[in-house]
Order: sequence, then C-alpha cells, then structure tokens
Amino acid sequence: MDSTQSNRFYIIPCLLTICSLFSGFYSIIASINGYFFAAAIAILVAAVFDGLDGRVARMTGSTSTFGMELDSLCDMVSFGVAPALLAYLWALTPYGRYGWLAAFLYVATTTLRLARFNTQTINNPGHDFTGLPCPAAAGVIATAVMFSSQVFKTTETVKHITLLLLVYLLSYLMVSNHRYLSFKNINIPREKRFHVIVGMILLLILLATEPPITLFVVALAYMLSGPFLAVRARLLRKKKQVAKQEKSSS
Repeated sequence: MDSTQSNRFYIIPCLLTICSLFSGFYSIIASINGYFFAAAIAILVAAVFDGLDGRVARMTGSTSTFGMELDSLCDMVSFGVAPALLAYLWALTPYGRYGWLAAFLYVATTTLRLARFNTQTINNPGHDFTGLPCPAAAGVIATAVMFSSQVFKTTETVKHITLLLLVYLLSYLMVSNHRYLSFKNINIPREKRFHVIVGMILLLILLATEPPITLFVVALAYMLSGPFLAVRARLLRKKKQVAKQEKSSS
C-alpha cells in the first residue's frame, strides 16, 4: 500500500465507522439519562456497524491507514467509554471511588487493547485476536444489562457485585494473551455454502426468539472461549510431552 492510498478517505467505510461512533455516543447520552436498556442496545448496534465497516473496506479494496485510525478512535468511544459509563451508572455507583476506578480500568485496558491490535495488525497480521476484542467485551456488558433488566432480575447487591467482578474480568481478558477466533478468514467450500446459509438463518431465528437471553449466552460463551482454548492447548501440550516420554522410555 503506497502512502497516497494509505491516507485516502473512503466515504462508505468511514461513514459506517461514524455510524458506530454515533451509536456509542447515543449510548452515553442514554446512560446519563437513565435509559440503560436503550444504552445497551446502542452498544450492540455500534458493534454491528463496527463489523460492517472493515468487511466493506476489504470487499471494496478501500482499506487505508486513515480508516484504521478512525476506527480505533471511534472504538474507544463506543466500546471503551460507553460501556464503562453504562456499567458505572447502572451498578457501580454504590462503590464510590472503587466503582469509578473500576470503570476507568476498563477504559484504560480498552485503550491498551486497541493500541496493541493496531501494532500487531501492521507488523504481524494474523487470523485470530490476541486478547478479548473490545467490541466483544462491550457486548458482554451490554447483554448483561439487558439480561438482568428483562430476565434475571436480581437484588441490587448481587447486581452490583456481579458487574464489578465482570468489569475486572473483562479488563484482564482484553490485555491478556488468550487467543480468540476472529472468523475473518473462513474458507467455506462451494458445495457447503447453501448449508451454511441455512445454518445462519436458523441462528438468527434462535437469537431473535429471546434476545436478552440468547445474546447474553453468545457473548458470555465467546468471552470464555479464550481461557478455554488456552486450557485446551496446555492439556494437548502435556499430552504430547507424556506421549513423547513414554515413546522414548520404551
């Protein structure tokens, strides 16, 4: 990519990125006004636009350094500040200083996660993510608010403690070295594409049945997939070492 192309402004991907920023900003306004369910939905909408802008840019050959930097700045608002403010106003205010410090930790780790992602993408682009992606972390907070507000209505104490622990866990996972699947470079054989489309339709129907439940389950499962893959990889390494030792001893 030459310097001229890297600095170009491609209107369609950038417009989708700005739509993600708008959704994140709306989430902040909704949280301040006490509309927490709407704020959570706005974060999920921002995640949809964030997923679209990169794919549209790659499909149309309109990727650029300008677009990548714009995307990171908008992600900082939509998936850093917005979910942190939502978590703080919804459940962390009773903790006082400890509550807003937890929210700040989430914002700080989101910033570090985005900076690391940008440097890794430039220097050593890969198929998977290192650390939990910040849109996924924001999605966990948003769906947790939706789930707790509409389905699993707990006491205030349980809600406050659960979300405080969740914020700390998400902050750790974003800056960890756990591998998370990106699903960006999935090669589907031509003869199986029809079945994949049918499967995606069934998945959308399942998600649409009870969104506060299904979206929270999906977000939670993806959050836990990183530690699960790490434990699985460690067990496989130990199994290979044991097999190697038994083979050498025999």
